[in-house]
Amino acid sequence: MIVGTAGHIDHGKTTLVKALTGTDTDRLPEEKARGISIELGYAFTDDGQGGRIGFVDVPGHERLVHTMLAGATGIDVALLLVAADDGPMPQTHEHLAVLSLLGLQRGAVVVTKADRVDGARLDAVSAEAHALLDGTPLAGAPVHAVSATTGRGVDTLRTWLRDQARTTARAADDRAFRIAIDRAFTLDGVGTVATGTVHAGRVAVGDELRIVPGERLVRVRSVHAQGRAAAAAGAGERCALGLAGVARDELQRGQWIVDPAVALETARLDVRLQLWHAEAKPLRSGTPVHVHVGSASTMGTVAVLRSEAADQLAPGEQGLVQLVLRVPVGAWHGDRVVLRDASGTRTLAGGTALDPHAPTRYRRTTERLAELDALALADPAARAAARLARAPLGVDWSRYAAAQGRGPAAAGTVAGPAAGAISGGDFLLARAHADAVRDAMLAALTAYHERLPDEAGPDAARLRRLAAPRLPEPLYRALLAELQAQGAVAVRGAFVHRPEHAVRLSATEERIAQKVAPRLAESGYEGAWARDLARDSGESEALLRTTLARLAQRGELHQVVKDLYYPQATMATLAGLARRLAREEGMVTAARFRDETKLGRKRAIQILEYFDRVGLTRRVGDEHRVRSDATVFQT
Repeated sequence: MIVGTAGHIDHGKTTLVKALTGTDTDRLPEEKARGISIELGYAFTDDGQGGRIGFVDVPGHERLVHTMLAGATGIDVALLLVAADDGPMPQTHEHLAVLSLLGLQRGAVVVTKADRVDGARLDAVSAEAHALLDGTPLAGAPVHAVSATTGRGVDTLRTWLRDQARTTARAADDRAFRIAIDRAFTLDGVGTVATGTVHAGRVAVGDELRIVPGERLVRVRSVHAQGRAAAAAGAGERCALGLAGVARDELQRGQWIVDPAVALETARLDVRLQLWHAEAKPLRSGTPVHVHVGSASTMGTVAVLRSEAADQLAPGEQGLVQLVLRVPVGAWHGDRVVLRDASGTRTLAGGTALDPHAPTRYRRTTERLAELDALALADPAARAAARLARAPLGVDWSRYAAAQGRGPAAAGTVAGPAAGAISGGDFLLARAHADAVRDAMLAALTAYHERLPDEAGPDAARLRRLAAPRLPEPLYRALLAELQAQGAVAVRGAFVHRPEHAVRLSATEERIAQKVAPRLAESGYEGAWARDLARDSGESEALLRTTLARLAQRGELHQVVKDLYYPQATMATLAGLARRLAREEGMVTAARFRDETKLGRKRAIQILEYFDRVGLTRRVGDEHRVRSDATVFQT
């Protein structure tokens, strides 16, 4: 269990932690000289059942609320301290707002310095502190009167904390590992060390992790959990990781150390946000704010997506907003977010991250808001099913799983509700949406045949533009393959048509086709030009071009570039070469394909670009990768 302190400066937070744990969390010389906390402090004590309670002691100065926020993220129980002689002060209210907006529901008020006042004053401050919690998630929390100097109430508070530790049971968490860095330093004999609270998953010595934001990979040399050397650590523990592969100056507060499978960063974050009820003014679109996520703090701008009043949130109101960040941060679905004003003097709002893959366009459409409503559901299975049901263009499931903190090994858990969905690459499409797209494809194909009865049909890429231009291509290819397997469409070469529709050649075209067939077969990997075929056959170029085009529409020939034709058998052989190269080397390059075919570079590039067009390969930079869902040129 992790306990976090909160409260006004000089209200005894550090002194109380020392009384409970025996550790002075003020470690910096300037802290000891000035008698105030400047940085986060850490301490541990036994929980009475073989475990450990970790304490995060935060500074109380008004200029250090950003530091307090970094430490408050990830705590289980909050102790809000109020000095008996002062009573609630400005940072008491500020820290209470922070705790409330972080969603903390377990805690207590500790009235400190009880030895400095009489009984009446102590009762009055206790009552005032208790009333302060009304209307917050901590309403009804107990109030403990304590004097760290005399020891009054310390044992009672310790007993209460141990009772809380006994009832702190974390649900099974199949998410990947992630820890928020709040301190980094170098230790003799260990090297670079990063500390923080583990937000999810488990880590063990030898694990390879990634620093986010960024791409630096590190290896775990050593683990300290809850102040003790350990072989592993898990969610809800204070943890110190000895890291190899990174220097101290490459780490900073606000970064995450995560499993590489779920490493993501974002500069746009869609959030369900609530404006603090004590705010005097609404929060409007365009407002510059400090955004706190995990232990990170960055400037950003608010864009209200949905609220009772357009473009603003009223005090106490919840709504959907998008945060546009000045620099990227690491974020997952469910992370708590706190906003402070641009000057960093006032806490404004808090909420929950819904989507770290927030779009730049169409962010206020009915469809997008429905997606965010789905992402707001608490149950992971219901959330996944609803997200899929509200996605007529499908969902990139690998991105979705990563945003939920689940890597490939746990993707099945997230994708459980997707039974019956169409899968294409990393994408999933709900069955109902898939049926709608199938109907649109068949309707577009029928209309094409009615409009152009003499043509075989559109090529696959054109059919996509006609029926489902915004559908991700892997899903479109999967649906096309399904229609073909069911006999609803036929695919001849690059062209798609209804099975009952066929291009018929005239008697003259049949004669010319038979006449040029041997020459086409002999042309090999170089292919045959229409003008050369016309010359060799003694036919007119115009009539020959018409015949070749009809044969291409029937899928018997392939026109790689204008007037350059290949027969089906030759093109299938070239496709087989490309597939073999892809299996051996992971991709196909023009140079390697040229060497394999003994063609010139220009012709090799032309053939590979044709493979891209008909869906056998996909170009990535200067490489061509064979599509896993390719159905053309199958042997």
